[in-house]
Amino acid sequence: MNPTNTGLVVGIDLGGTNLQVGVVDQANSIVGRSKKKTKAEKGPESVLDRIAEAVAEACEEAGCTTGDLSAIGIGAPGAIDFARGVVLEAPNLRWNDVHLARELSARCANTPVVVDNDVNVAIYGENRLGAGNNAENVLGVWCGTGVGGGLILNGELYHGGFGSAGEIGQTLLFPNAPLTYRLLEDVCSRTAVTRRIVTLIEQNHPSILPEISARRDAEKERKRTPLRQIGSSVIAQAYDEGDKLTRDVIHESADLLGRAISNVVTLLALPDVILGGGLTEALGQPWVEHVAASCREHVFPKAAAQVRFAATTLEDRAGLLGAALLARERLPQLV
Repeated sequence: MNPTNTGLVVGIDLGGTNLQVGVVDQANSIVGRSKKKTKAEKGPESVLDRIAEAVAEACEEAGCTTGDLSAIGIGAPGAIDFARGVVLEAPNLRWNDVHLARELSARCANTPVVVDNDVNVAIYGENRLGAGNNAENVLGVWCGTGVGGGLILNGELYHGGFGSAGEIGQTLLFPNAPLTYRLLEDVCSRTAVTRRIVTLIEQNHPSILPEISARRDAEKERKRTPLRQIGSSVIAQAYDEGDKLTRDVIHESADLLGRAISNVVTLLALPDVILGGGLTEALGQPWVEHVAASCREHVFPKAAAQVRFAATTLEDRAGLLGAALLARERLPQLV
């Protein structure tokens, strides 16, 4: 193991599309950063090499080397064997049984590596350094490409007996619906919201969203973006400009998300909920307020309607900061 004790740690947010790396000092400030496309289609070995390259680039910006790091923390999508640092199953990376901790450490001067779920580390970072204000018991829900969740109980990340605690996106909403419309993730992710809006537009429901997308492409002098590939910011602009179709779909999704969250709040009597992910970042407070209103309407007992909701303030820094925090805290167990 790397005996270095510089106080510098690296946090990594590994996603199916992008990966972000940050060198974090003892004051939890990001002093060096790098971002790359994941290129998961090239296989685990290639992705691991790209992560190591990004770590080296972030270190260069921070004025250090990989060998100066005390530890590396990484949040990876999918099911994780936390004790061994193995990604058991990550569909959007096309990974199965990838020994992430071991292989990344070997590429980074044998620096100790801590692996956790990507949404878990984002929620941990947000709770410790952002909107959560270090709450003792909190549910975090991140709505982006999919819907992920995590739990902090008694101040600690809670993994549960199978390591998948908090996976609210897998909540079954409509058991008799088509396969693509059964789970919470199927109706409340940015992917699902986009699909729903575009499908309705194709069925001749009026919307200004195509006009907004075309206008943005023209402003940036780029080729026309297919509607099914639009991002959260286009949806948010259509929402802000009062597009009825977009607002109807967003409000329906927010209502369903709030109902699902109310079940967790009721079950565990949780007083705090943090919302994050690209959809939350783009839509902001209107989204949070609609989700919160739905949750408060359906919780039990009535006193639980006092549950507090907050939106991410760290945004895309939450994952890498959370991963860095976990690496620093778990370092004594690794050396």
